[in-house]
Amino acid sequence: MRRRGRLAPSPTGVLHLGNARTFLLAWLDARARGAAVLLRIEDLDGPRVRRGAAEDAIAGLRWLGLDWDEGPVYQSTRLERYARALQRLVGAGLAYPCTCTRKDVELAASAPHAGEEGPIYPGTCRGRSRDAAEALAAGARGPAWRFAVPPEARVRFHDRFRGPGTVAVARELGDFVVWKSSGEPAYQLAVVVDDAEMGISDVLRGDDLWPSAARQILLFDALGWRAPEYAHVPLVVGEDGRRLAKRHGDTTLRRFRLASWSSEDLVGFLAWSCGLAPAGARRTPERLLHDFDLSRLPPAPFVWREAMLVRP
Repeated sequence: MRRRGRLAPSPTGVLHLGNARTFLLAWLDARARGAAVLLRIEDLDGPRVRRGAAEDAIAGLRWLGLDWDEGPVYQSTRLERYARALQRLVGAGLAYPCTCTRKDVELAASAPHAGEEGPIYPGTCRGRSRDAAEALAAGARGPAWRFAVPPEARVRFHDRFRGPGTVAVARELGDFVVWKSSGEPAYQLAVVVDDAEMGISDVLRGDDLWPSAARQILLFDALGWRAPEYAHVPLVVGEDGRRLAKRHGDTTLRRFRLASWSSEDLVGFLAWSCGLAPAGARRTPERLLHDFDLSRLPPAPFVWREAMLVRP
């Protein structure tokens, strides 16, 4: 069976340098392994989804020279599939309703110290699991639904870029949301359902999502599915060391085009940032495929500086 990778933009904003770098690497990695590539639009982030952003993302990927074999598939058209997965978790006693707000979690006297992603959920509502099936059948939209992480759960997996890792999920991450109080599936559940049903075998994404791998592997196991192979790569950051964002100025693909960068200029720049091409080189994704090697990627984040916009 042919391997399958994915490009999965979220239409909450305009594609920028950091997105482009990760998508380029994901495409190169999949194609180098002989994988088919699927385009999935992860448009479940409620009010953050921008009108027209999905079309802009697709156009941006095409401008970079990236292609795909299937899609685009929109998560917003697959809500029933996510709901069925939630029902399976509830039926197995692995998910429970939670009425805690973020502030409740932050203020909980028994809350453990904060992890990298904020306060760890202290399990306030976990005892309600016996009522979970009735709440779901009643169409309750008020509570969120959390996955009940086994207290001693330790997830061990090999990241193709970072190497082996072990996460004590209950202690380091806690019970996590799989269904939002707004009535929408959470990222963790939707991605697992999609990757399983779409046969995704290879996932390359930014290392800010490394903690999500442990959560998702637990969900794959709980639902009886096989997890894909993961590779989590360094991000593009600003000079302050934080992930590239609006506070670092305009780094959208549109700005590079207005500054007279061609797609080959930008792909070459991204390749240089990844150790895959010399400075000033012009490249296409296809040309980079010939000697692509993920191990050549530097382990540290790439620091973007505004002066880099002016080509030498």
